[in-house]
Amino acid sequence: MSENLKTTLQYYGISPWEIEVLYGFLNSHFTVIQDEIEQNDEDFVSSLDIEIPLPFNESFFQWFDFKRWEKVKAIFKEMKRRRGSGNALKIKITFSGNPRIIFTVDTVDRQWFDNAVEKIDSVLELLQYHLDPNKLPSDISEIIYKFDPESIRWRLNTASTENKKYTFSEDSWKEIT
Repeated sequence: MSENLKTTLQYYGISPWEIEVLYGFLNSHFTVIQDEIEQNDEDFVSSLDIEIPLPFNESFFQWFDFKRWEKVKAIFKEMKRRRGSGNALKIKITFSGNPRIIFTVDTVDRQWFDNAVEKIDSVLELLQYHLDPNKLPSDISEIIYKFDPESIRWRLNTASTENKKYTFSEDSWKEIT
């Protein structure tokens, strides 16, 4: 299956060792395309965007292997540890599917960063409620989650259609104008 599934690592400020280790875990299941880019966010010294060509669901974790996922998360946490506190590292993980699910880990504090990374897979338990068609605006193609250090959990942040963007606040979606 890995011959047909391509994942992209787009990054800057990431060491060759870190990319090599991450590549090793992903290469067993995907064809990995690496793209080292120029710094495009002056707020962060290092950035890593991972495009996973599968939906964010239980089947992904069973197929990819939960132990392998734990090792990938450990690499993310080690990357943050090596850079210290502050806006040193931003990681964006995009899962394909309908809608695409995106996690952005950019918490300044290392403890909250590690906590955010640890809890990504816990969003699986809430996904059926978050994607409830009765609560979600119609024709959503992308949902972005942000980690909230105050509540110590992932929260719905924004959702997009082809023409509209929504933000989630006070337990409902509101169109951004």
